[in-house]
Amino acid sequence: MEILIKASQFLLSLSFLIVLHELGHFIPAKLFKTRVEKFYLFFDAWGKKLFSFKKGGTEYGIGWLPLGGYVKISGMIDESMDTEQMKQPAQPWEFRSKPAWQRLIIMLGGVVVNFILGFLIYIMVFAVWGEEQVKPGDVKNGFAVHETFKQYGFQDGDQLLKMNGEPLEDVMVVNKHLFLRDVTTIDVQHLDGSKETVGIPNDIGQIMWENGVMTPFSPRFAAIIDTIIPEKPAAEVGLLKGDVIVAVNGAPIQYWDEFSSVVDKGEDLSVTVSRNGTEKTIAATPNEENKLGVGPFAEVDDVLIITQRDFSFGESLSLGTSKAFWTLKDYMTQFKYVFTKKGATSVGGFIAIGNIFPSTWSWKAFWGITAFLSIMLGFMNLLPIPALDGGHVMFTLWEMVTGKKPSDKFLEYAQITGFVLLMGLLILANGNDIYKLFTGS
Repeated sequence: MEILIKASQFLLSLSFLIVLHELGHFIPAKLFKTRVEKFYLFFDAWGKKLFSFKKGGTEYGIGWLPLGGYVKISGMIDESMDTEQMKQPAQPWEFRSKPAWQRLIIMLGGVVVNFILGFLIYIMVFAVWGEEQVKPGDVKNGFAVHETFKQYGFQDGDQLLKMNGEPLEDVMVVNKHLFLRDVTTIDVQHLDGSKETVGIPNDIGQIMWENGVMTPFSPRFAAIIDTIIPEKPAAEVGLLKGDVIVAVNGAPIQYWDEFSSVVDKGEDLSVTVSRNGTEKTIAATPNEENKLGVGPFAEVDDVLIITQRDFSFGESLSLGTSKAFWTLKDYMTQFKYVFTKKGATSVGGFIAIGNIFPSTWSWKAFWGITAFLSIMLGFMNLLPIPALDGGHVMFTLWEMVTGKKPSDKFLEYAQITGFVLLMGLLILANGNDIYKLFTGS
């Protein structure tokens, strides 16, 4: 059922975004009296389709291949690769007969709609649902700090107070800001009550990426076992769901991060647990991956105090606009990591995107994720790759600047090259998904 709910949200979001993106091309094309032959949600590959009808000279339909959608504009070299049409004399209603500025507007229409849509949805989300925040001091047990960050002066149990000298409204954004934005200082309060301003290296995002530390700060919670993975060391030695870990190798344990740090060393363990009011000591040895095969129990209310904030329309307008802007900027910032060896193996396809959606239906989450995907799709489509909108824009701008229009034959070869590249990226991304699905990595 969880898979069905995720898939339903993903399909609805994708369909919504595709239709509106293609409308961004369709409407200016019609305004400039350019003939639109087809408007399709999903691809009707090999002429196969689920549904279609014709109205006003345009065939509207739903294809069977859910990899996107398209509008087929007369006289344009696109994914349909209708080269026969291009061999005929240009007609007044064709895309190639229109002035360069009109063609530019038609090609930019889709991404403009994506960006505007992202802004509008974020404004709506703030206006309708407000925002849940975790204020400084409202992480009940403080934060567990990754070893990589302890060298800068952070300590387990720290409360995060300020970032770049400004009080934090929501401490849960710190991890993302460290990775993607310019964070120079973080003010903390240690367990002993002392306060400190900790300096952050300029290349902290790169350090986090190279060390795989995406969550340097995570809320601390009690060391209680909730999940036992079959055929793993914990199951074999008799650890049980509900066991409260009180000591490892004689050293007292209170929080899960303390337990994990000992397990990660890969050494033989003597684990003392409290079970039904009785303490029991069990010998265990982590596997070759330094794991026991256990998962923690953590109720949100036991870990965080969440504050609900509601906003006026004026506040939502400002916050939604800011959210959309930073979503785009953050995505552009992290895009550089795609071009690394690690980034290539981290690229995700449809399964990865589908897993962004929650396992229970939530309209707030649905619209928030849809806004993010809309902005992401706008950015990706604007990349100067032939077969994407950005490729067409690039060639049109070249024509406007130089006064020389690329030949149809050149555009055909560019379209084929771009299509092959995109198919390769699609195979890579979904191949990564399948590999992770079967390996659990």
